[in-house]
Amino acid sequence: MSGHRTVIDVYYEDTDCGGVVYYANYLRYFERARTRLLADRGVDAARWMREGALFTVYRAEVDYKGPAMYGDRLIVETCVGEIKGSRLTFWYTVTRERDGMVTATGLTRMACVGGAMKPRRIPDEILERLA
Repeated sequence: MSGHRTVIDVYYEDTDCGGVVYYANYLRYFERARTRLLADRGVDAARWMREGALFTVYRAEVDYKGPAMYGDRLIVETCVGEIKGSRLTFWYTVTRERDGMVTATGLTRMACVGGAMKPRRIPDEILERLA
């Protein structure tokens, strides 16, 4: 598994009334990081959508380790995990840039689906780019 780094700046809109990143926003950060990883590896998600290969999240997990605050800069390390048939897993570790503290870890399990949202094998071109 090779990692990919995405930088996320924490804005006021990302936080709760105490200035702490709202828990659900970590899923948004995972989405941004995963999208960036795919793009940087040459996977054009919009193209594949047009060609009938959509990726849907069927499981998401987040383990909260410590707070991230308004004004923090976060580093999301994303790794491609198991790839099998129509499924793949992405792993995430989120750290605060200022002190290296891990604020969250998690994963998303994805399914490649085609017409009528039926599972389909992940196209070989995508597999090659994720290897």
